[in-house]
Amino acid sequence: MASAHPPEPATGDAAEPRPGLGRGMLLLMSVAAGLSVAGNYFAQPLLDVIGRDLRLSASTAALVVTVAQVGYGLGLLLLVPLGDLLERRRLAVTLTAATAAFLTVTASAPNAALLLTGTALTGLTSVAAQVVVPYAATLAAPAERGRTVGTVMTGLLLGILLARTAAGLLAELGGWRTVYWVNAALMLLMAVLLRLRLPTLRTTAGLRYPALLRSTLALFAQEPVLRWRGALGALTFAGFSVLWTALAFLMSGPAYGWQESAIGLLGLVGAAGSLSASVGGRLADRGLAHHVTGAAAFLLLGSWGLLAAGGAGGAWSLASLVAGVIVLDLAAQAVHISNQNLVYAVRPEARNRLNSAYMTSYFVGGAAGSALTSVVWGVAGWGGVCVLGAALAMTVVGLWLIDRLRRRPTAGSHGEREPAAAGEATTVGEATTVGEATTVGEATTVGETAAPVTP
Repeated sequence: MASAHPPEPATGDAAEPRPGLGRGMLLLMSVAAGLSVAGNYFAQPLLDVIGRDLRLSASTAALVVTVAQVGYGLGLLLLVPLGDLLERRRLAVTLTAATAAFLTVTASAPNAALLLTGTALTGLTSVAAQVVVPYAATLAAPAERGRTVGTVMTGLLLGILLARTAAGLLAELGGWRTVYWVNAALMLLMAVLLRLRLPTLRTTAGLRYPALLRSTLALFAQEPVLRWRGALGALTFAGFSVLWTALAFLMSGPAYGWQESAIGLLGLVGAAGSLSASVGGRLADRGLAHHVTGAAAFLLLGSWGLLAAGGAGGAWSLASLVAGVIVLDLAAQAVHISNQNLVYAVRPEARNRLNSAYMTSYFVGGAAGSALTSVVWGVAGWGGVCVLGAALAMTVVGLWLIDRLRRRPTAGSHGEREPAAAGEATTVGEATTVGEATTVGEATTVGETAAPVTP
């Protein structure tokens, strides 16, 4: 249970950021988040060349993506909640340095066992990105918290998207191992910079670690919005992973015959997904998160028709494939942003644990999608992959429709309301909940306060 402290004085629109968060530090945290998560995506355009070098089957090579996402999911569940117990600078620096060490294991792996071990451990500690995001939100002035989180999340998103492009280019210059050596060096440098630049920051949930984990898992039972949105996020990211896991095999195969650098450039196409982040966020702030999810779900389903037409090779097929990638990435990002907007508004005093719970389900879905892809590709090729992706998208549409019907008002009722948008006041039960006390350097401030909402 969070410590009770007097509420933070209200601040106006002109509130300045708290000491310790300037533009340079915000840029540093954005780059740190992007580099941390990028290591989980380097392998996607390189699966074919890694498989040839280590003499792996296509299904075994695809497991590289799967174990990275499983490791990341475990890190979200087991490590991210530690931000409520440990000093955050030390936690962020430790996880970043550990990621650098584990990347060297992957870079030097002589066989599949060490490759998968290094990849899984890298995924586990790369959740430093999810420690940095709430770190930045806490350091920012309340009036600038949304912009701050958006900036760091943009860095994280660009890390995911540009990882494929960087991997393809570096692999063509020096082989696939070069990608991991370079990332290891950058992560080590980032650990040093974070240690030198970040202020100390400690929060406490008033719980021991086992109780903290239990409280995180208990949120699934306590919060219907988390359950529904966690399921939508898991299925959406599963479809996203299906595409990017299979795409390397398609583009390096006989239909296209592309080299690693060209395959990596497809990551730039996915940058269009970042366009939907701000638009979806603004619409969700206006109370339209449910509508954003619905529109994105139907776009997600339609994208697989375009992707299926892109499997034959040739100019027209490539155009259809590129269009499908753009639409799928736009739709997946829109679902994710609307999910976050609603989930984080449920209980502001437990936002770190809500983040852990939601993102764990999100990446478990991604791992399942990658694992299914490795099986389906070997049996049915690109056509089977597109059927799998369309089935996942159809399930997203179905869940959204069920949720919509569930919320429809009945006679004598007003239906179930969505929670307030992220950053707005909410009520937990009948009591007003006070945010956790946060210590920055020597000064103690109070986190967000959830005030009663008048119907």
